[in-house]
Amino acid sequence: MAKNKSIRRISNKKRGRPKVRFSIWGLLLIFVLSFATCFILYMVAANYNDDFFSEEFDKIVVEEKNGKTSADSSNNSEAPDASNNNMSSVTNPISQSEAKDASYLSGCCLVTDSTLQDMGKYSELKDVISSPELNAVGCNTVTMESSYGVKTAYEIIQTKKPETVYFMLGSDIGTASVDDMISSYTELIKNTRGYLPDSDIYIMQLPPVRDDDPVITNGTVNEFNTKLLTLANTNNVYCIDTNTALKGVDGKLAEGFRDPETGALTESAYKTIADYILCHTV
Repeated sequence: MAKNKSIRRISNKKRGRPKVRFSIWGLLLIFVLSFATCFILYMVAANYNDDFFSEEFDKIVVEEKNGKTSADSSNNSEAPDASNNNMSSVTNPISQSEAKDASYLSGCCLVTDSTLQDMGKYSELKDVISSPELNAVGCNTVTMESSYGVKTAYEIIQTKKPETVYFMLGSDIGTASVDDMISSYTELIKNTRGYLPDSDIYIMQLPPVRDDDPVITNGTVNEFNTKLLTLANTNNVYCIDTNTALKGVDGKLAEGFRDPETGALTESAYKTIADYILCHTV
């Protein structure tokens, strides 16, 4: 009798592979390693560049209420802001504007030497800081009598705190170096700009002269006025071309604007300057 053979059949089906299981700990480990790598790279960059952090944070841009943008800087509180007096949109010398009422002058302060010493006499601009001894070179050191005591022009400005102040200095032109005059003038303007960051500050250009002036030439006056314009532009203040206001067709001081005996400006010249101020404001 034949023996029964048992046949074992092998299935053609492959065994199923184990599925990949999701691990929250693995994901967390990847995140931590990624963060640590980025942090290390960031700190390495900071160590190799001393200005890294200042460069990063100084690039922050903020939107101002007036629609303009400005860079955020830790020194903003110390530096005068040109936007306070719209300097960013003004070109010096100031162009002609709609005329203001003469009462505008009553709210202004003028710092001047003998050049415009009678301004208060012939116009509504009565608040005048002036002295015959005052000039461009000595504008920071010369003292004068005032209702606040014997003080320099700047010390009087600090006490008055005017909202609008005009400067015309230069009685020493022709006898002092133009560079020395501008150097002292710049110091006074910088100090005033820093102390009165929200005030309107105007520099008035020096009037022209006649040919018979024994000391000064219009070439020297023009050189001085050109440097006054640069002074204004670099210190966020205004400049008005009062030189042109008094100039005749020949380029010299117009007839009738100077007293032939004293050499001082006449009443007509003062009124012309006052009218020019009222038509050249911001």
